[in-house]
Amino acid sequence: MPQFQFPHQTAYYKGKVRDVYTIGNNILVMIASDRISAFDVILPKSIPYKGQVLNQVAADMLHATKDICPNWLTNVPAPNVSIGKKCTPFKVEIVVRGNLTGHAWRTYNSGKRILCGVNLPEGMKENDFFPTPIITPSTKADEGHDEDISKEEIIAKGLATEAEWNTLERYAFALFQRGKELAATRGLILVDTKYEFGKINDEIILMDEIHTPDSSRYFYAEGFEQRQAKGERQKQLSKEFVREWLIDNNFMGKENQTVPHMPDEWVNTISQRYIELYEQVTGKKFIPENWSDEQTYNAILNTLELPVKKV
Repeated sequence: MPQFQFPHQTAYYKGKVRDVYTIGNNILVMIASDRISAFDVILPKSIPYKGQVLNQVAADMLHATKDICPNWLTNVPAPNVSIGKKCTPFKVEIVVRGNLTGHAWRTYNSGKRILCGVNLPEGMKENDFFPTPIITPSTKADEGHDEDISKEEIIAKGLATEAEWNTLERYAFALFQRGKELAATRGLILVDTKYEFGKINDEIILMDEIHTPDSSRYFYAEGFEQRQAKGERQKQLSKEFVREWLIDNNFMGKENQTVPHMPDEWVNTISQRYIELYEQVTGKKFIPENWSDEQTYNAILNTLELPVKKV
């Protein structure tokens, strides 16, 4: 994906997965690439249609939750492009967990019973439901690894006031509940997810993507209890299978570790899993769209009501 240059552009940021353009002082153009990251490392091969999947799932979910809290999205002019309001971000990610899975399980299995200041119950097995969902925030690193942080540390460091945190917490739990309800209608369990928020003046705004395979983990509801009873792995739709493949190939993003070779067959498998998640989560048939860079660029210009021109 090329780096575009738009009229009235004031900033450009290349994230792990998205390219973000600031237009003037108040508009963001967010382009979801086919890049894939795990353990905070961008993997060497891109995944066909991953950007389209992420962008369209996020747009669906932002639309389905706009009654809970205001969000940043205003337009989706191309398969992998979203345009919306520029916010001043909180420098934390709000991670909501309904089950003891992933990072939470690895922490628990190491013998620790406190995660981000939250006490974890004794006697839990991997993938068990928490008695009620918990929030385990992390710092939002521009580079390198995000770090666990507690609610108390967030307030003490001035990353959010106590009043702001109370709103963030309320929004996050309500969004997670809605996400679980939507997932249940599709035969899925929303296991955990992350939310990012910002502010416009004094209003707290939901930003970025929500309930996508990059920001969330889903289990299939059918057979969940039986698999738990037998101690079997849960059937899931998320990026965790990519992390598990990397771990099996001796990579966890640590110093001196090398990203393993990704065969084309494995890249295609990842792509198909993303498409499967799109169809399962949204209930819609995935229609691959192969837009040229020029088409994408001009669609953005049209939406912003800027003069259309050659890339």
